[in-house]
Amino acid sequence: MRIRILEAAKQEFAAHGLAGARVDRIAANAGANKRMLYYHVGNKEDLYLTVLEGAYEKIRSEERELDLEHLDPPEAIERLIDFTWNYFLRNPEFLALLNTENLVKARHLKRSTKVKSMHSPFVEMIRTVVTRGVESGDFRVAVDPVQLYISIAALCFFYLSNSATLSVIFGRDLLKKEARDERLAHMVSLVLAALTGKSTADFGKAAGQGARAPAHQPV
Repeated sequence: MRIRILEAAKQEFAAHGLAGARVDRIAANAGANKRMLYYHVGNKEDLYLTVLEGAYEKIRSEERELDLEHLDPPEAIERLIDFTWNYFLRNPEFLALLNTENLVKARHLKRSTKVKSMHSPFVEMIRTVVTRGVESGDFRVAVDPVQLYISIAALCFFYLSNSATLSVIFGRDLLKKEARDERLAHMVSLVLAALTGKSTADFGKAAGQGARAPAHQPV
């Protein structure tokens, strides 16, 4: 029952935000009643925070399975970009939850006792990849892993969260498969060029191959 409630709540909050979400709809979609909902997860704000924590836990859990530590550094970074891009494509409700929470300056996330501890191992995983890359001569500089991840996420997030307006402005469907593949290839070449000091053209072929066969295909 708790799992059903949290899934229904995730869809409700993603679609309507915290203010517009209705506990009655969440309970109905979960096949529960309001009293049962309050028993399992507390009030609406507690439920929202639990959903938010669960959303972060899900992406961090899948990132840990990428096995970046055992890949050559450039391949590890490409896999991370590929995963982040396709995760965002497969989980639009995650982007919606982030938008909702940023509108209120992370007011609810600040209450979390779990989120910061989730991110520390992930940051260290990226730091290890970057350090290995510098030691092997693949990367020219040991960039801050937090800055690197924010840049990767931003390249993915802005494109997807603004695809409707950008498609109108530039007169192209940015969510077509060809456009998505082109975007992934561009992001890979851009980030690897920054890390290695090489030209983006040096990564065109590899990035294109990665775009045609991503590790996690979007649904």
